[in-house]
Amino acid sequence: MHHKQNMKDFILQKRVGDVRMSFDQLVKESFAQLSPGQKKVAEYLLQNIEKVAFSTAVQIGREADVSETTVIRFAYALGFGGFSEMQAAIQQHVLQTNTARLADSSPPSGEEQNLFARVIERDIAILRQTLHQLNEQDVWTAVDWLLQADRVLVVGYRASYAAAHWFSFMLRMIRPDVLLLPFSGETEERIVSLTERSVVLIISFPRYTRQSVRVAEACKRMGARLIAATDRLLSPVGRLSDLVFITDINIESGQYSNASVINLLNLLFAAITVKTDTRPQKRMKQLEQLYSSWDVFVE
Repeated sequence: MHHKQNMKDFILQKRVGDVRMSFDQLVKESFAQLSPGQKKVAEYLLQNIEKVAFSTAVQIGREADVSETTVIRFAYALGFGGFSEMQAAIQQHVLQTNTARLADSSPPSGEEQNLFARVIERDIAILRQTLHQLNEQDVWTAVDWLLQADRVLVVGYRASYAAAHWFSFMLRMIRPDVLLLPFSGETEERIVSLTERSVVLIISFPRYTRQSVRVAEACKRMGARLIAATDRLLSPVGRLSDLVFITDINIESGQYSNASVINLLNLLFAAITVKTDTRPQKRMKQLEQLYSSWDVFVE
């Protein structure tokens, strides 16, 4: 009995007490070798670690949608002598984590705290201002244009490219013939394919690029409708566009914040999903079939 207790203490110290092998690290290292049911237990444990510290194997199994036996076998798979030994390790892990959290919870210096608060509060203020100046009718008009166009071209250079990429990706989930203008190459080829039924969404914020203006002018010559996401109505691209949506990027801070731009585009996309209702279901089903046949996702 004494030998068994010493061994248990050794396991807990080895697997939990050593900072190089915390309980979550142990689960991560063992994850690939677990059965599908045991993986469900692992994911549930890590997401609810404090709750399961005092739960029974039956309760954990019910919550993870597996059998009690699977929970017990999971404990063995991690190298413990049984469920109770694993639970003791979890309890110790929770205790040590909470103790460390309390020790490290001293508030940041006034300067650091003010910096973090300023960044977040500034983004919140920008979003409120964006909402205040938003014209709802323009939103629904843009939605109709984006859904009814024969093709949609999304443009964003430099720091705006990330937002352009995100929006074009999301819109392709809803409808076909959505093109993203790349950094270089194929610009002329994609513009020349536009028609009077096409729509171009251009994202342009300071410092404005000449290429954005040239693209906007070329698209107008092709007869396409232009929607701009920019920082002011009379920005170089705003002046050329049929619809203009305005938000700030906190440029005076010296750092380009994409948060408000993404939120503005997300608002447009949310309106699109409301308008389409059930229409994209066939396209989404076809996409899911492709994802499955090509084994695109891990889960």
